[in-house]
Amino acid sequence: MFRPFLALCALLVSTAAYAELSVASDFEGGSARVLSIDQGSRTIRFMPAGDPERGWPCWWFLRVDGAEAGTTVHFEVMGSDRPISQVGENKGKPLPSSWATPVRAAVSQDGTTWQHSEPGEKRPAGMVWHVQATGSSVWLAWGPPFTPRDASAFISQLAAAHSFAEPFTLARSLEGREAPAVRIHEGGTPGADTFGVWVEARQHAWESGGSWVCRGFAEWLAGDEETARWMRQHAEVFIVPIMDTDHVATGDGGKEAIPQDHNRDWSDAPHWSEVAAAQKHLAALAAEKRLDVFLDLHNPSANDLGSYFYTGEDSLLSEIGLQRRERFLALAGEHLKGPIPYDPKTRASGKNYHPLWRQISNNWVAAHGQPHTLALCLETAWNTPSSTVEGYLATGRQLAAAVAAYLKENPRLPEAGKPVRETK
Repeated sequence: MFRPFLALCALLVSTAAYAELSVASDFEGGSARVLSIDQGSRTIRFMPAGDPERGWPCWWFLRVDGAEAGTTVHFEVMGSDRPISQVGENKGKPLPSSWATPVRAAVSQDGTTWQHSEPGEKRPAGMVWHVQATGSSVWLAWGPPFTPRDASAFISQLAAAHSFAEPFTLARSLEGREAPAVRIHEGGTPGADTFGVWVEARQHAWESGGSWVCRGFAEWLAGDEETARWMRQHAEVFIVPIMDTDHVATGDGGKEAIPQDHNRDWSDAPHWSEVAAAQKHLAALAAEKRLDVFLDLHNPSANDLGSYFYTGEDSLLSEIGLQRRERFLALAGEHLKGPIPYDPKTRASGKNYHPLWRQISNNWVAAHGQPHTLALCLETAWNTPSSTVEGYLATGRQLAAAVAAYLKENPRLPEAGKPVRETK
């Protein structure tokens, strides 16, 4: 007669042994509006906490404490219910939940190393992931986070390991944060024959994959491959891992932020200090006739399962500019071999794309560069099985190798293809 009583006691002890789950997002890049915590089923329900005036509320990043090693925590995310005020088809309505519900979430057991979760279970307005804990805390994010602190740490490590990597601050943001950047060039002072290359990411804060692609580009360029050494010696390369510093830091979406989207801000009087600073650097390269390559790194929509390039407005380009673009795209197709799929079909961010098309970065660069200047936006797919840290880094390495191959053909010559000087 004691057995039912003992069984009940064992159940109560087992239940009491679990610590109470709690959620934190009060850290750099964090964003989560907790809807409920079911301690019995170990289920966290939440949605992005982003302010629609600071961009599309689709990014989320949280930490759960009180987990037990070997137990499963269930995460259910819902699309934000806050209407967005920006112009366009979503004006006055919540953003479609697809923007906030990747098939696989980014998971970390230490807040540093990120992997994919197993595919989630689709819900009418969200997604559920089941994550097994290996310790007392579990981090979950829309994608692998890359914050201003991460950018600073990476650039510091790069500079400590390589004398040719020179850290600099692109600008101080409107909210007082530094936007870290790095200049890479090996050899003496750049001369007239030194190519100028500008690579930037995260004009839209939620698109974290762009920063990882940017990192992969920088790591390849600093590496030991002969082609990487050649590029360091023949090009001056500026790399900015995060353009929208404030919205990345506060866990907001950034895209279509009020009063201006960063990538619609490339006017004669930009609102954002990072954009103004980038324009100043690019204009200086153009004045020296050394603005050869400009690349802006983004992530597309949930339904885009292959990476692709936005080409800008054709009417801004000369015949030589169109030719150089086609040549680079051919080289990119040869180099972007996965694991993230690549779609060679381009899209145009021109007159038919947006009313402010002239104020999009690659169009501004095309209008202010040389006839041969290459200005493109790479959209790296984020909702594929390979859209992981390593997948993004691989894309960055391959993109850098494509740029090196392009420069080796010397795009400044009337007939590209003639090699430039020998490697030092």
